[in-house]
Amino acid sequence: MKILVTGFEPFGGETINPAQQIVESLPETISGARVVKKIVPCVFGEAIERVRQAMEQERPDVVVCIGQSGGRQAICPERVAINLRDARIPDNKGNQPVDEPVFSQGENAYFSTLPIKAMVQAIRQEGIPAQVSNTAGTYVCNDLMYGLLYHIHHSFPTIRGGFVHVPYATCQVVDKPGTPSLSVPEMIKGITAALGVCVENTQDVHTAEGAEH
Repeated sequence: MKILVTGFEPFGGETINPAQQIVESLPETISGARVVKKIVPCVFGEAIERVRQAMEQERPDVVVCIGQSGGRQAICPERVAINLRDARIPDNKGNQPVDEPVFSQGENAYFSTLPIKAMVQAIRQEGIPAQVSNTAGTYVCNDLMYGLLYHIHHSFPTIRGGFVHVPYATCQVVDKPGTPSLSVPEMIKGITAALGVCVENTQDVHTAEGAEH
């Protein structure tokens, strides 16, 4: 079995991205599955194409994309991606689309095909905060998640895939008082547990992980 894991380069003026650090530090195998690691650009469309090419080349069983969402308090497997680009800030090539679709012929939304609730449980069992997220935003993270699921739907029906957001790394919030963060080693531990669940579980657990807002 093979699992493709991707992480974004730094963006938004940050000098690091914990997603990149996590991916680069993952073990070579998790629960018996070979881990293929890719770092992708924080650029609308380009990240999607890099992942599509890796899927074509590697033919993984599972794809998990990881990105940073500064301000979150937990590791967050995403439930859904929407067909919308609405960028508050430019991407790393200066693109700043507003109210544009990711794919003009795509569905309004695609849902993760990962066992997101079981992933949350596994992360919490490691003593690390985790919760299901119901919005991946409208920036490049959502763009990649939507593109990944679009290509799975149209070209790779046997692959399971989805997206996980991680908080700021602790070193990023030294000048951001009161901003939540986790250490990179904690996030590596949590993501490793979540990936193990993706390898071992094809079905999710039936438990409440909804939100009131």
